[in-house]
Amino acid sequence: MGAAVGERAQGLQAGRVAEVLVRRQDGLPGRRGSGYRVGEACVLTAAHVVAGPTASVRVRFDADLPGEWSADARVVLLAESADVALLEIADVPRDLPPAGPPRYAAVPDADVTLPFSAMGFPRFKLRDDTAHRLDDGSPSQYRDSCHVSGTVSVLSNRREGTLELAVVAPPADVEPERSPWEGMSGAVVWCGGCVIGVVSAHHRSDGLGRLAAGRLERWYDVLAPTELELFQRHGGLPPRAALAPADGAQEARPVPALADLPADLPLRELTGLVDALTALPMLRGGSGTILLLESIDARVAAHSPRDPRPRMDVYGIVRTCLRYPGTLDQLLEAVRLLEGPSPEVERVDRAAAGLARRNG
Repeated sequence: MGAAVGERAQGLQAGRVAEVLVRRQDGLPGRRGSGYRVGEACVLTAAHVVAGPTASVRVRFDADLPGEWSADARVVLLAESADVALLEIADVPRDLPPAGPPRYAAVPDADVTLPFSAMGFPRFKLRDDTAHRLDDGSPSQYRDSCHVSGTVSVLSNRREGTLELAVVAPPADVEPERSPWEGMSGAVVWCGGCVIGVVSAHHRSDGLGRLAAGRLERWYDVLAPTELELFQRHGGLPPRAALAPADGAQEARPVPALADLPADLPLRELTGLVDALTALPMLRGGSGTILLLESIDARVAAHSPRDPRPRMDVYGIVRTCLRYPGTLDQLLEAVRLLEGPSPEVERVDRAAAGLARRNG
């Protein structure tokens, strides 16, 4: 199943994103993960998704869409040291478009931030399927896709050897003993049209807005020579010397911490920040404000005095954040992730920096 040689595919293609469905032996609960087709018959995923005794591994693409297909797969590379695995697809439909290997890139070990995207099937995307019923009449369920984007703080998690992915946090979890990100493991992480890693874990201590991804450059350090050769032959991984640097690196901009601001700041101190937030395009409609509140600590939404006037509404949200240390920082980080780089976001950051200086 050697990877196709020739021009490499650039960027995430939804039709190549795989659901990895693992049935385990001895009646143990099954396991789900995500992956990506990096060759005609090869899927890249996380090793822990397919590790241990398994009864079967199946990959599915474009579920419930016109191009849906699935097939059995076998593990041809299981590298737990790097938490990566390659699966060989048993039977690939003949009418699929070519699937050459993606481009791979190295993340610089420097004071930069990187934009990223990834696509997978986490547990919080569980949906009721009212079109299909179980024997008892209740609806069946399925997991929808989740296309996440955010930023990579390159110098975080250096000891673990992973990338820290800052994402918009999913809604508050109703099952705190389980992570809402279950099933996202194995999703390929993209930057500038290139693969830079694979989602490996959600550390609960980091909060719901952080994921960890295995860092591509580390694979060269921990994989055995035979494993590297398998990866190069089947997944198209280039020699280390041929890796290009990831595009889109930007110098890290200092972000002021607002967790220590007094809870009783007078309104005049908040005017600049409130005006900047109110000018954000995403807050010009009610849905943007709702999405923003869903991305931070649920206590803020529960206790904010909502108001139909946008400026007064933002005042109420900011004042409520001051009552719960750390949530104003969550709010501003969610703004940066949801809005993306823009003059309006730069104005918010300037206002936040001024607020921190005056009340530091």
